[in-house]
Amino acid sequence: MGYLKYIQALYKKPKANLKALLRERLISWRKGKTVVRVDNPTRIDRARALGYKAKQGYIIVRVRVPRGGRKRPKPMGGRRSRAQRRKKVVGKTYQWVAEERANKRYINCEVLGSYKILEDGLYYWYEVILADRVQVSKYPGMEWLAYDQGRVYRGKTSSGQKSRGLVR
Repeated sequence: MGYLKYIQALYKKPKANLKALLRERLISWRKGKTVVRVDNPTRIDRARALGYKAKQGYIIVRVRVPRGGRKRPKPMGGRRSRAQRRKKVVGKTYQWVAEERANKRYINCEVLGSYKILEDGLYYWYEVILADRVQVSKYPGMEWLAYDQGRVYRGKTSSGQKSRGLVR
């Protein structure tokens, strides 16, 4: 087995020392900003599977998304019609929202993919893999990136396709 398989197995069944490390990180991440650029991916196995390479032009961003039901605010007094119900139906997953927020912050980049790192009672944390459109499109096999702009907003990323019901 290669080293990535061992890392993948470590995250599937985390030991006590990994849980303690993640808890320490969680505390510091909770106090930090919503969108933070990271030097190295937390889970190298997932990042490599989604297209990350340790080259210039590839960026890893950690995004914090608040958890909870997505509801409209409670209407002020009086009877409301059936059309104005309280529940807000959003056809997006939290992962897709995290990808959009990362792309909004780094507008010169395109989203290649993302994966969940941690969650607690208040937040989800995702790492989003971004590629600089100009620089990465020069690499062989990545020429398509120069012409495919705004992928995340059109639901072309993996999590966007899952939300749209195109992938199982």
